[in-house]
Amino acid sequence: MKVAIVGATGYGGIELIRLLHNHPEVNGISVFSSSQEGKTIAESYPHVLEIVEETLEDINADQLKQHDVVFLSTPPGVSADLIGQLVPGTKVIDLSGDLRLKESTIYEKWYGRRSAEEKLLQEAVYGLTEWRKDEIEKTNILSNPGCYPTAVLLGIAPLVKAGAMDANQLIIDAKSGTTGAGRSLNAITHFSEMNDNFKVYKVNEHKHTPEIEQELSGWSKENATVTFTPHLVPMTRGIMATMYAPLNDDWTDSKIKDLYNKAYRDKTFVRVRESGTYPFTKEVYGTNYCDIGVTVDERTNRVTVVSVIDNLVKGASGQAVQNMNVMFGYPEETGLYSVPIYP
Repeated sequence: MKVAIVGATGYGGIELIRLLHNHPEVNGISVFSSSQEGKTIAESYPHVLEIVEETLEDINADQLKQHDVVFLSTPPGVSADLIGQLVPGTKVIDLSGDLRLKESTIYEKWYGRRSAEEKLLQEAVYGLTEWRKDEIEKTNILSNPGCYPTAVLLGIAPLVKAGAMDANQLIIDAKSGTTGAGRSLNAITHFSEMNDNFKVYKVNEHKHTPEIEQELSGWSKENATVTFTPHLVPMTRGIMATMYAPLNDDWTDSKIKDLYNKAYRDKTFVRVRESGTYPFTKEVYGTNYCDIGVTVDERTNRVTVVSVIDNLVKGASGQAVQNMNVMFGYPEETGLYSVPIYP
């Protein structure tokens, strides 16, 4: 396949290059940037010197359409304008948030900008691979989930789909490494501000909130509203989402464990931990795995779910490649099997 990456100099873009460089079905990668045309990738990322030699090209729809698939690793607003020029004819995987929300008014409220065209919003498939595979196989427009929603939704899906809990009672306490904020410099991720520090941010206003609520509402068949509080921790990669909710009826710890083991038994990249063990972010570092630990406090009748991912891989580029594999009929794990980097 011939693959194009738009926004190749961001963290999501360079992670796509790393993964696709070793993908057995990819025989050509073109890279595009709106600000660094003519430079090589190695000028931005010297660690790929003599490994990746691609030169950045200016964004041009006609050139992009010559590829089998285009990855859009762009800021909000760019994809909404570009995708309509690429389809039909080219498969598109959008890593921005432009197509994740089906309601344009909700997008405009949370993102503070004009939404994509209604036709594109309805055509795009939300690419939570483990739960949308049949739809992903048929689509030409894939909206890759956000990093926080990936960890949250994979962690909580079996409970919501089984009716074991009320999604409106869900509390999400999530922590992310600083790469989740992107490569651009800003005060919140400045070393002097972040080192030896632990920050809560965008309380009750993070734009991933409606994305989580949209998917939970679809599964529970009722409008779901959640409490989602994100934090930044002084590490490079990783997300840990710790979730709490009261359980319905007589769900016990053993029943919940059976539920999760059955739900993810055949899912390559979701690993459910044994009773009494809980995952750490380092245990999925550099991989496409989502590790989940779950327990029930029968004294309070509440469930606690701990879900961890690498925000740049399963939370972004790895899941995008996983979705590409599904869209083109390759095994999901193609080009993605790797042992976590530890310690």
